Amino acid sequence: MKKRKNIPVRNGFTLLELLVVLAILGLLYAIVGPQVIKYLSSSKSETASVQVKNVDAAMKLLRLDAGRYASNQEGLQALVTQPAGMPNWRGPYLPNTAALTDPWGNPYRFANPGKHGEIDVYTLGSDNAEGGTGEAKDLGNW
Repeated sequence: MKKRKNIPVRNGFTLLELLVVLAILGLLYAIVGPQVIKYLSSSKSETASVQVKNVDAAMKLLRLDAGRYASNQEGLQALVTQPAGMPNWRGPYLPNTAALTDPWGNPYRFANPGKHGEIDVYTLGSDNAEGGTGEAKDLGNW
Protein backbone atom coordinates (compact mmCIF):
# COMPACT_ATOMS: atom_id res chain seq x y z
CA MET A 1 0.00 0.00 0.00
CA LYS A 2 1.12 3.46 -0.93
CA LYS A 3 1.29 6.08 1.68
CA ARG A 4 -0.40 9.39 0.83
CA LYS A 5 0.97 12.64 2.02
CA ASN A 6 -1.39 15.12 3.54
CA ILE A 7 -1.90 17.79 0.90
CA PRO A 8 -3.43 20.99 2.23
CA VAL A 9 -6.84 21.76 0.71
CA ARG A 10 -7.41 25.30 -0.51
CA ASN A 11 -10.70 26.76 0.63
CA GLY A 12 -11.66 30.20 -0.75
CA PHE A 13 -9.86 32.71 -2.92
CA THR A 14 -6.68 34.66 -2.51
CA LEU A 15 -6.64 38.41 -2.21
CA LEU A 16 -5.04 38.70 -5.64
CA GLU A 17 -7.85 36.69 -7.28
CA LEU A 18 -10.48 38.88 -5.65
CA LEU A 19 -8.74 42.06 -6.79
CA VAL A 20 -8.56 40.80 -10.39
CA VAL A 21 -12.30 40.03 -10.37
CA LEU A 22 -13.10 43.46 -8.89
CA ALA A 23 -10.95 45.16 -11.55
CA ILE A 24 -12.78 43.30 -14.34
CA LEU A 25 -16.16 44.25 -12.86
CA GLY A 26 -15.05 47.88 -12.61
CA LEU A 27 -14.02 47.93 -16.27
CA LEU A 28 -17.34 46.40 -17.34
CA TYR A 29 -19.27 48.99 -15.34
CA ALA A 30 -17.20 51.83 -16.83
CA ILE A 31 -17.89 50.62 -20.37
CA VAL A 32 -21.50 49.41 -20.08
CA GLY A 33 -22.85 51.80 -17.42
CA PRO A 34 -23.05 54.98 -19.53
CA GLN A 35 -24.72 53.08 -22.37
CA VAL A 36 -27.40 51.71 -20.04
CA ILE A 37 -28.05 55.15 -18.54
CA LYS A 38 -28.30 56.69 -22.03
CA TYR A 39 -30.77 53.98 -23.09
CA LEU A 40 -32.94 54.44 -19.99
CA SER A 41 -33.11 58.22 -20.40
CA SER A 42 -34.08 58.04 -24.08
CA SER A 43 -36.87 55.55 -23.35
CA LYS A 44 -39.16 58.32 -22.03
CA SER A 45 -38.80 60.26 -25.28
CA GLU A 46 -39.59 57.17 -27.31
CA THR A 47 -42.60 56.41 -25.10
CA ALA A 48 -43.87 59.98 -25.54
CA SER A 49 -43.47 59.72 -29.32
CA VAL A 50 -45.58 56.55 -29.44
CA GLN A 51 -48.20 58.01 -27.10
CA VAL A 52 -48.52 61.18 -29.20
CA LYS A 53 -49.22 59.01 -32.25
CA ASN A 54 -51.87 57.07 -30.31
CA VAL A 55 -53.60 60.26 -29.15
CA ASP A 56 -53.48 61.64 -32.72
CA ALA A 57 -55.02 58.42 -34.07
CA ALA A 58 -57.76 58.58 -31.43
CA MET A 59 -58.49 62.19 -32.42
CA LYS A 60 -58.83 61.10 -36.05
CA LEU A 61 -61.34 58.43 -35.01
CA LEU A 62 -63.28 61.10 -33.14
CA ARG A 63 -63.33 63.19 -36.30
CA LEU A 64 -64.72 60.25 -38.30
CA ASP A 65 -67.54 59.75 -35.82
CA ALA A 66 -68.38 63.36 -34.91
CA GLY A 67 -67.56 65.01 -38.23
CA ARG A 68 -65.00 67.37 -36.69
CA TYR A 69 -62.01 67.52 -34.43
CA ALA A 70 -62.43 68.63 -30.85
CA SER A 71 -62.17 72.36 -30.32
CA ASN A 72 -59.44 73.93 -28.21
CA GLN A 73 -61.98 74.37 -25.41
CA GLU A 74 -63.01 70.68 -25.55
CA GLY A 75 -59.37 69.64 -25.81
CA LEU A 76 -58.05 66.12 -25.52
CA GLN A 77 -60.58 65.39 -22.77
CA ALA A 78 -63.07 64.89 -25.64
CA LEU A 79 -61.34 61.57 -26.29
CA VAL A 80 -62.39 60.25 -22.88
CA THR A 81 -65.69 61.98 -22.06
CA GLN A 82 -68.39 63.17 -24.44
CA PRO A 83 -68.48 66.93 -25.00
CA ALA A 84 -71.90 68.61 -24.89
CA GLY A 85 -71.78 69.70 -28.54
CA MET A 86 -70.99 66.26 -30.06
CA PRO A 87 -74.13 64.13 -30.45
CA ASN A 88 -72.38 61.58 -32.73
CA TRP A 89 -69.59 60.90 -30.23
CA ARG A 90 -69.01 57.12 -29.92
CA GLY A 91 -66.15 57.03 -27.46
CA PRO A 92 -64.31 56.76 -25.30
CA TYR A 93 -61.47 56.75 -27.80
CA LEU A 94 -58.82 56.32 -25.10
CA PRO A 95 -59.21 54.07 -22.03
CA ASN A 96 -58.80 56.81 -19.39
CA THR A 97 -57.38 60.25 -18.69
CA ALA A 98 -53.99 58.74 -17.77
CA ALA A 99 -53.42 58.28 -21.52
CA LEU A 100 -53.45 62.08 -21.82
CA THR A 101 -50.37 62.50 -19.60
CA ASP A 102 -46.82 62.35 -20.95
CA PRO A 103 -44.07 60.24 -19.31
CA TRP A 104 -42.88 63.27 -17.31
CA GLY A 105 -46.30 63.74 -15.70
CA ASN A 106 -47.44 66.74 -17.80
CA PRO A 107 -50.64 66.76 -19.85
CA TYR A 108 -50.28 66.42 -23.61
CA ARG A 109 -51.05 69.65 -25.42
CA PHE A 110 -53.55 70.15 -28.22
CA ALA A 111 -54.07 72.89 -30.79
CA ASN A 112 -56.86 73.16 -33.37
CA PRO A 113 -55.90 74.46 -35.87
CA GLY A 114 -52.30 73.39 -35.45
CA LYS A 115 -49.12 75.14 -36.53
CA HIS A 116 -47.84 71.97 -38.23
CA GLY A 117 -51.08 70.45 -39.57
CA GLU A 118 -54.84 70.38 -39.09
CA ILE A 119 -54.30 69.63 -35.41
CA ASP A 120 -51.23 69.45 -33.21
CA VAL A 121 -50.86 66.95 -30.38
CA TYR A 122 -47.55 67.42 -28.57
CA THR A 123 -45.48 67.44 -25.40
CA LEU A 124 -42.81 69.92 -24.42
CA GLY A 125 -40.49 67.19 -23.11
CA SER A 126 -38.85 66.81 -19.73
CA ASP A 127 -38.35 70.55 -19.14
CA ASN A 128 -42.00 71.41 -20.01
CA ALA A 129 -40.74 74.42 -21.98
CA GLU A 130 -40.63 75.11 -25.71
CA GLY A 131 -37.50 74.05 -27.57
CA GLY A 132 -34.78 71.93 -26.08
CA THR A 133 -32.68 68.95 -27.04
CA GLY A 134 -32.46 65.35 -25.89
CA GLU A 135 -35.07 64.55 -23.26
CA ALA A 136 -36.18 68.20 -23.23
CA LYS A 137 -37.00 68.14 -26.96
CA ASP A 138 -40.58 68.91 -28.01
CA LEU A 139 -42.33 65.90 -29.55
CA GLY A 140 -45.49 66.03 -31.61
CA ASN A 141 -47.55 64.48 -34.38
CA TRP A 142 -45.67 66.40 -37.04
